[in-house]
Amino acid sequence: MGHRFSKRRLEGSDISPSGHFSASEDAPPHYSSYSTGNETAISVETPARRTSDVLNSRQDNRRPSIYSTMDALPHLEFYANATATGRIRRSRPSLEVLRKACDDGESGTCGSSMGSLSALQESGNESEENGQGGKTYQPVRFGWVTGVMIRCMLNIWGVILFLRLSWITSQAGILLTWVIILMSVLVTSITALSVSAISTNGRVSSGGAYFMISRTLGPELGGPIGVVFSFANALACALNTVGFSETVRDLLIEYDSQIVDSVNDVRIIGSITVTMLLLISLAGMEWESKTQILFFLVLMVSFINYFVGTVIPATPQKQSIGIFGYRSDIFLENLFPDWRSGEFFQMFAIFFPSAIGILAGANISGDLKEPEIAIPRGTLMAIFCTTISYLAISSTVGACVLRDASGNLNDSLPLNFTEACDGLSCSLGWNFTECQQSGTCAFGLSNNFQVLVQVSGFGPLIYAGIFAATLSSALAFLVSAPKVFQCLCRDNIYPYIGFFGKGYGKNNEPLRAYLLCYVIAMCFILIAELNTIAPLISNFFLCSYALINFSCFHASITNSPGWRPSFRYYSPWTGLFGAVISVILMFLLTWWAALISLGLIIFLFGYVTYKKPEVNWGSSVQASTYNMALSYSVSLAGVEDHVKNYRPQCLVLTGPPNLRPALVDFVGSFTKNVSLMICGDILLEGEKSVVSERNTNDMIKWLNQRKVRSFYTAFKASSLRDGARHLLQASGLGKLKPNILVVGFKVNWQESSSQVIEDYINTIYDSFDSNHGVCVLRMMDGLDVRDELQTEVNQAFEMDEAIESDQQNSDGDSDVDNTKNTKKTVNDQIKTVFQNKQGKKTIDVYWISDDGGLTLLVPYLLTRRKRWTRCKVRVFIIGEQQTMEDDRKEMMTLLQRFRLDVHDVIVMTDSERPPLPKSTRRFEETLAPFRLNEAQLDERTAQQQRAECPWKVMDKEMDALRLKSERKVRLNEIIRRNSKHAALVLVSLPVPQADCPSALYMAWLDTLSCGLHCPVLLIRGNQQNVMTFYCQ
Repeated sequence: MGHRFSKRRLEGSDISPSGHFSASEDAPPHYSSYSTGNETAISVETPARRTSDVLNSRQDNRRPSIYSTMDALPHLEFYANATATGRIRRSRPSLEVLRKACDDGESGTCGSSMGSLSALQESGNESEENGQGGKTYQPVRFGWVTGVMIRCMLNIWGVILFLRLSWITSQAGILLTWVIILMSVLVTSITALSVSAISTNGRVSSGGAYFMISRTLGPELGGPIGVVFSFANALACALNTVGFSETVRDLLIEYDSQIVDSVNDVRIIGSITVTMLLLISLAGMEWESKTQILFFLVLMVSFINYFVGTVIPATPQKQSIGIFGYRSDIFLENLFPDWRSGEFFQMFAIFFPSAIGILAGANISGDLKEPEIAIPRGTLMAIFCTTISYLAISSTVGACVLRDASGNLNDSLPLNFTEACDGLSCSLGWNFTECQQSGTCAFGLSNNFQVLVQVSGFGPLIYAGIFAATLSSALAFLVSAPKVFQCLCRDNIYPYIGFFGKGYGKNNEPLRAYLLCYVIAMCFILIAELNTIAPLISNFFLCSYALINFSCFHASITNSPGWRPSFRYYSPWTGLFGAVISVILMFLLTWWAALISLGLIIFLFGYVTYKKPEVNWGSSVQASTYNMALSYSVSLAGVEDHVKNYRPQCLVLTGPPNLRPALVDFVGSFTKNVSLMICGDILLEGEKSVVSERNTNDMIKWLNQRKVRSFYTAFKASSLRDGARHLLQASGLGKLKPNILVVGFKVNWQESSSQVIEDYINTIYDSFDSNHGVCVLRMMDGLDVRDELQTEVNQAFEMDEAIESDQQNSDGDSDVDNTKNTKKTVNDQIKTVFQNKQGKKTIDVYWISDDGGLTLLVPYLLTRRKRWTRCKVRVFIIGEQQTMEDDRKEMMTLLQRFRLDVHDVIVMTDSERPPLPKSTRRFEETLAPFRLNEAQLDERTAQQQRAECPWKVMDKEMDALRLKSERKVRLNEIIRRNSKHAALVLVSLPVPQADCPSALYMAWLDTLSCGLHCPVLLIRGNQQNVMTFYCQ
C-alpha cells in the first residue's frame, strides 16, 4: 500500500477534523485524513495567519505524536537553551497536561487542554515586531578559517617571532631552541585537544576559556580563572603593543628621529597604538575581522620575503653584520647553546608567550557559526602551521647568521692576513675578534633584535610583518579580554563588576569592558620593557592551560552520561599530564610570579566557595560528588555495624522545615557534620499540596540558608502514621538510613480530635516496633511558627501554639500572590533559642531507663558545639537512700569509662514518694475527657463505647496503671524542682506496653514535660548499645 501526504487548504468545509495539535490558540492547524482507493492522504487546514505566523510556520506546524494529539514529536527546540537564542524556548507538554488532556479524536474538543498546551508555547510577539519593523539585523558570525585558524595564527605569530626568536636561538642554540619550541607546542597541543573535547561537548557560548572551565569545573574554579585569564589577555595586548613600539623606536633611532629617549618613546608610541586599536575594536567585530585578514596577508608576504632573503647571496654589507647565507659551519656553530644573559628556563619563559594564542578563536566562541566544529579544526590547524614556521625560522636564521659581528666593513680580512684572529668568522674572511673580546659587537644573533629584517630580501616588508604580527596579536587580545570578562560579569559570581557586562549593538559588544582592558594595557605599556612583561603573561596563561586540561581530565573520569564530546582524539591522561606539566613550568619559569598567580586564584576561589553563587551548570564536580557518594555508599553497605561507629541518624517529622525551625535547629545541633538528618514532610492525600520539585527546592534552599545539613523528603500519605511508617522504611540509602524518629510534642493534643491523637501516638508505637529510637521535643511555647508566616495549614501536623519570636514581621500586609507568599515564607529565617549561646547553664539528663546510651550520647554531641560548649552536664539517676553513695560512684565510674565529661551525678532517692495532691489532680483533669466511666454506664453501652473508642481509658486500665502514672507525676515534680535554670532537660521516654491506651500515654508525655521554661527532650534508644568503653 502506498502513502502520499498532501497539504492543501479546505474552504467552506464543515467537517470536523479528527484531531489537532496547536502551537498557538490564534491559528491552530487542523489535521484530517481521507481515503482514496489504496492511498491515504492527510490534509492540513490552516486558517489565515499573520505575517509573524508565516515566519514561524515551520515551528507552528509541528506534527503530533501517533499516541495522542496533545503529545509532541521530538524536536530540537525542546532541548535548546532559552538564553542561547534570546527567545523563550518552546516546551513539550508536561505529564500533568498529557494526563488531564482529552483526545479530540476520541472525545471531542477540550478547550482547557488547548489552553494548557498553548500556554507552553512561545509567543510570536518578537517575530511580529521584527516583521513590522522591516529589515532584521543579524549578528556577524565567522567560520573556522577566518574566525579561528587565522585569528590563532596571528596571535601565535606575535612579537616574539620577529624580535626575540633569533636572540633565543643565539642563547640556547638551534637544538635547545627546537626543544623550547616543541615543549611549548606540547603544552599548547594538549591544551588544544582538551579545548576541542570541551567545546564539542555541547554548544559553547561566548566567554572562551572561562566559559569552558566554569561550565566544566563549576564557578569555584571558573570564576578565579575568568579573572586571571581576562587579566592575562590584557597583559598580552600590552606585550605586543610594546613589541610594536620597540620596532618603531629602533626605526626612529636608525634615522636619528627620536622623540624623547629610548624608554619614553616606547611609552608614547605604545599609548597612541593601543588607543588606535581600541577605536578599531569599538567599530565592531566585522571591522576587526577585516583588519585581521589584512594583517594575515601582510604576514604571508613578509615570510616569503624572509625566506627569499636567506637564499640571496650576501653582500659585503650583510657579511659585516654577520649574515653569510646558508653555511654548514655556521649551522654547526649555532647548533649548541652559548649562554650569555640567561639560562634555559629564562629563554623558555620569554618564548612561551608566542604560543599562547591558541585560545584566540575560543575566546570569541559566541561569534562563531559552529563553535563545536570551528574551534577544534581551526585551533589544531593553526598550531601545526605556526610550529612549522617557528622551527623553520629558528633553523634557517641559525644557519645564516653569526652570533657576533661588528658591522664594520674594515674588519674584512685580506687574502694573506697575519694578525691574530679567533672564531668562525676568520674562516669566512672577517675578523670580529676585537668586538667579541670587548663585548662591543652591535650585530649578530646575540646582539641585535632586528636580525630577520637584515636577513630578508627587502627589509621594509619585514617591518610590515612585525607591525602586522604585533598589531594583530594586540588587537586579538584586546578583543578577547573584554569578551571573556563580559561573560564573567554576567554570571554574577563576583560583586561590583556587573557594570562592565553590558553589551551594545547587534553583536552585543562589551564597550565598558573594552575601556577597562584599555586602561589595564596602558598601565603595563608604561613599563616599556618586553622581557619584564613576558614572564608574567607566561604564568597566567600556564595557569589557565592547567585548569583547562584538568577540566577535560576531571570531566572524563567522572563517567557522567552528560560527557559526550564529538571530538574523539583526546585522552583524560594527556589532559592530566598537560595540567601537571603546566604547573611545573609555572614554577620553573618564574617562581614568584607563580606564587602570585596561585595566591590570587586561591583568594578568588575562597571567596566564591564562601559566597556559594546560585548557579547550576552541571559541572564535573557535581558528577564527581555523585560518583564518590555512590561509591562510598555501596562500600559502606558491605561493612558490618560497630558500636564505635554508631551515629544518631534522624528522621525529623518537621512538616515544611521553615514552619518548625526550632525542631530543625535542635536536631541539626547534634547531627551537623556528624550524622544523617532527614526532614520529613508528610502531605495528606486530601490536601491541595502536592509533592513538587519547586517546593522541594524551596525547602532545601531554606535549609542551606540556615546552614543546616539535612535532606528534605516530602511524602504523600493518607495519615501521619502511614507516612511516618513508609518514610522510616524507605528513606535513606544503604547504611545511611534513619535509626531515630524525632517528632515535636503536640501541645494542643487536648483540643485535637481523637483520631489525630491516635495517629500521633501510633506513630511512636510503630517506631518502637520497627526497632527505632524515638525523641520527642517540647518547648514551652510550641514549635510551630505558622502564625508568624501566615501560610497554609498542613493537616498532618496540626498547628501548635505559636511561639513569640524576637523578630517582627516587616511585611504586615497579606500578599495575594501565592508565589510571593511562598518566597517570603522560604526566605524568612526566624531565630530560635538553639541559635543562641547557652552560656554556663546546665544540661540535665534524667537517665531513668538504660536505653543503650543514646540519652547520654546526645548531650555529649551537643557540648561539642560552640553554642553549648560552656554548658555543664548533670546526670540524674534513681537510687535508694542506703546505697546512694555507692550508686553515685558506680555511675561516675561508668561515665568515666565512656570518656564523657559529666559535671555531676545526682541520685534521686525520693522518686517513689507519692506526688502532691495538686499534681495528681492536674493529671486526672487532663485525662478526664478521655476516660470511659464504666461505672456510670450499663454493660451494653460500655462495651459499645470500648469498641468505638479504643483510645479511651477504662477504669480497669486506669487502676492497673495508676502506680506508673503517679511515678511519672512525681518525676515531673523532681524535674521542675531541680532543673528550673537548665538550658535543656533530657528525660528517658517510657516505652508503653502494646495495650496501653493512646490517650493515657499522651497524658504521660504531657505530665513528664510540663511546667518547664526550657526545652525538654523525651528520648529513648532502641535498647542496643550506642557507646562502649572497649577498643574493639
